Amino acid sequence: MGIIDGFETLFSAWQPVFFALLGTVIGLIAGALPGVSSSATIALLIPVTFYMDTLSALAFIYTISKSADFGGSIPAILFNTPGTAQASATQQEGFPLTLQGKQGKALRMAVLASAQGDVCSELLLIFGAAYIAVYAAQMGPPEYVAVYFCAFIIIGSVLGRSIVKGLLSTLLGILLALVGFDSITADERYAFGIDYLLEGISLVPLLLGVFVMSEVFVQIADRKALTGDRSIAPESDKPEDRRVTWPEYKRCLPVIYRSTAIGAAIGMLPGIGAAVACFVAYAEARRVSKNKDTWGKGEIEGVAAAEASNNATSGANLIPLLTLGIPGSTSAALLAGVMLIHGVTIGPSVFVTSHNLVYGLFASGLLCILAYLVIGYWGSGFVGRMIALVPARMIYPFIFVTCFVAAYALRQALFDMALMLF
Repeated sequence: MGIIDGFETLFSAWQPVFFALLGTVIGLIAGALPGVSSSATIALLIPVTFYMDTLSALAFIYTISKSADFGGSIPAILFNTPGTAQASATQQEGFPLTLQGKQGKALRMAVLASAQGDVCSELLLIFGAAYIAVYAAQMGPPEYVAVYFCAFIIIGSVLGRSIVKGLLSTLLGILLALVGFDSITADERYAFGIDYLLEGISLVPLLLGVFVMSEVFVQIADRKALTGDRSIAPESDKPEDRRVTWPEYKRCLPVIYRSTAIGAAIGMLPGIGAAVACFVAYAEARRVSKNKDTWGKGEIEGVAAAEASNNATSGANLIPLLTLGIPGSTSAALLAGVMLIHGVTIGPSVFVTSHNLVYGLFASGLLCILAYLVIGYWGSGFVGRMIALVPARMIYPFIFVTCFVAAYALRQALFDMALMLF
């Protein structure tokens, strides 16, 4: 089986295992730091992957994005400040539980639901992507054009409130991709005589500018984000308030399975992602609940629904990337960038040309789930207390300076720093 080959590849050297575990820890912390998104963290660390072997680099980036999906729930539950966009639904029920002194229960349910949704999504990726790739390999140019047009329409329709603005943003992205030499005719396109643009817009400055510098400027403009209160409410002395009891877990199982299915289905659609999945799953769980009066006041099913769905997208959104070359989410797009940097061809043929590499990546995802389950179940409260001690005004200047170093390190060109700012 492919996944067995993947584990053999992953554990054939210490580096991929080490970077998979390191990525899990970094992603957990990045997700738990409000305002420091997983996308920004990945973009900031992409230059580091230049010096890694291919599997270590891909495992490092992939595990950051997976564990950050759970990490965002920690500040959402403890401080009512979601660390990631997809944790916004978690705070609806998680923070009221904290005010009741039940933050231990909420955090443990969050990590259990996250891991369960993530495992199901990863299994769908492992056992389903290769079969989809068989049919995708039979597609020709007309089919690919149709698929890409559908993807652009979907992406354009979910970017903000205006469909027109979303479609214009998509067209702008296509125009940026045209900069440089034409791959067929070798004609120069939109380079305007600038040598640095002849090979296209450099990926690293682009990612740093879009995902990191923009976030730094947003946080600088938001004074509340820099000076907000991060005190944790007192925890209950009752043992049952610090853990998830079996009756509670059993009651949440149908919600977890249903939310996992919702998250996986949405994750396979390009451009939508976990931020939409968590609210759809939360709304559906609330609709079918028999205890509607408890929702909004600290309902444990709400935490389970939001966390299971947003983590269920992480594996599923790699399916369109690996089979069609269309990223299912921002994190998948960043992973695609790392693949291109390391010379991995994205598309259905990747299961043949890079079989062990792809399944090694899947194996690193399962290792990541196990690692953040262990860390999250017993260490979420500690992570939350550490975050409360770190003022935001110390984080963003460090990120700001690091962006310039990372952009300059690629080609030692001031142009890349200017491009990042632009």
